[in-house]
Amino acid sequence: FMSTKFIFLKNVMAILLSINILSCSSSNSSIEELPYLTVKSVYPQNLAAAGGEITIRVSSYPVATAQSNAEWMTPKSKTSSDNLMSFTFTAEANKGNARKASITITAGEKETVIIITQAANNEQENKPAIDENLPAVKVARELGLGWNLGNQLDAHVNEIADETSWGNGKVTQETLLKVKQAGFTSVRIPVTWLGKVGEAPHYHIDADRLNRVAEVVEYAERAGLKAIINIHHDGHRHIHEDGFDEHRWLDIVEAARNKDVNNAIKEQLKSMWTQIAQRFENKGEFLIFEGLNEIHDGRWGTGTNTTDGGKQYAILNEWQQVFVDAVRATGGNNATRYLGISGYCTNPDLTIKHLQLPTDPTKDRLLISVHYYDPANFALENKFAEWGHTGALSKKEKWGDEEHLEKIFAALRTAYVEKGIPVYIGEMGCVHRNNNRSEAFRKYYLEYVCKAARTNGMAVFYWDNGNAGAGRECSGLMNHATGTYVNNGKDVIDVMTKGYFSNDSSYTLESLYNNAPQ
Repeated sequence: FMSTKFIFLKNVMAILLSINILSCSSSNSSIEELPYLTVKSVYPQNLAAAGGEITIRVSSYPVATAQSNAEWMTPKSKTSSDNLMSFTFTAEANKGNARKASITITAGEKETVIIITQAANNEQENKPAIDENLPAVKVARELGLGWNLGNQLDAHVNEIADETSWGNGKVTQETLLKVKQAGFTSVRIPVTWLGKVGEAPHYHIDADRLNRVAEVVEYAERAGLKAIINIHHDGHRHIHEDGFDEHRWLDIVEAARNKDVNNAIKEQLKSMWTQIAQRFENKGEFLIFEGLNEIHDGRWGTGTNTTDGGKQYAILNEWQQVFVDAVRATGGNNATRYLGISGYCTNPDLTIKHLQLPTDPTKDRLLISVHYYDPANFALENKFAEWGHTGALSKKEKWGDEEHLEKIFAALRTAYVEKGIPVYIGEMGCVHRNNNRSEAFRKYYLEYVCKAARTNGMAVFYWDNGNAGAGRECSGLMNHATGTYVNNGKDVIDVMTKGYFSNDSSYTLESLYNNAPQ
């Protein structure tokens, strides 16, 4: 009996001792607190230009997820065993400069970012820089870095053009002098003619309206700026959330459906551009006419233009030919004036695929106009605060980073610039933010656009609508009535002028990329 009791007590003591040991051990343990995330291996982390697969192994709790920030780096598969995960990504072949992708691994509240690099394509690496002596490049260089006088002469209320109806005071000579002093070399003056045009068959343009446009053009000339005028919101089409279809006389949907409507539109377009051209026939080469702006069916390139067998594209090509013929027929300086031609909704990809350049009796005097706001949810809508390969995945759009921008601009260079046709980005921009970090990404984006335009031999115009706020559609840099800076307008202009005009050989898209906000 004594032996059994002794054994029992001995066992109890052993249990208590083991509990105490475990307790002490636990308090000094090096085991990671939950959740935890450990990267076991990344192979390969440095890819050849040919591309291939990358495998990442992690230990985690809870189960980890992995997401790439680059369009060229896509998930292929994932496997798991207990708390070990293996992720495989596929990298496309690199056709351009060296690049990087961020892969974010997340387990609960734990997160880590893995940087994958890919070597440059040797052919691209050895491809010569754009030839500065190409005629198309020389024209673009003269336009250089431009400024849009947005929400000004294009403003309208109740279908009647009204310069001050969208919040800006009347533009003055002082404004454009300061635009020039700030570093811009050109100004695009969008003009809406709604409510200022008479009935068929003459479509007489109101003299006061035409004179005011001429006055602003003269402001630009005196300031030493090249200038572009156009027909702007007369072709605007917008599908509202309630289904209401808002459209104006340049109605490409009805023109594609009805030949008579199309013929009537072409008659008005011919008459208006004849009158505009005659008003400016003695103006020198500093002045450029741009026929149309952002013509589409209200769906920004994803509407019936994709299913109508090319009817809308063909109609727009007809309209551009009417514009060129009308201007050239007026003679004088208009016989050789540079003319801006835009494709469907001024989208670069749709322009390259579907725009047919008008026949022009004057050779080499047509320019291609496109707009660039990719990704719009960052640049225009302020739904995302960051951009580029260093942006946080949760704070940026899933597409549209540096790789996308470079691809679009390189395609424009190949399609037009290298074939002798000048290109200008007639609109680009990014809205003002109310915090320093978001503004850092905004400035990086704008600098990258300007540097990429210069690298590919194109001109570029910032959209300034005068709005001094922060958030959606707030892209003001300068007060339109006085030319004084709005918010951090000077800082933004400084990074754009650096991006476009710097001739420092060490300043490249790659060096800019490597110095992105962290």
